Amino acid sequence: MFQRNISTDDIRQIVAHGEIIETYPDDEPCPSALLLGFPGGEPYHVVLAQCDDHARVITVYFPEKDKWIDYRIRKR
Repeated sequence: MFQRNISTDDIRQIVAHGEIIETYPDDEPCPSALLLGFPGGEPYHVVLAQCDDHARVITVYFPEKDKWIDYRIRKR
């Protein structure tokens, strides 16, 4: 997130109000999900792992428009 200049406040907003667009229930060591949010009007993807006793942000990035349909569905 620091390399991409994405703030902690932006991530908090996405985690609190974002849309889950993919789930990864078999991820180890904890299931995770891909969230989409638009803080400041810009699209962001956050991969968030939900463990029994904590949540962990795995990665945060700006989705590439040519790889996503409406930033929600992967292009094949």
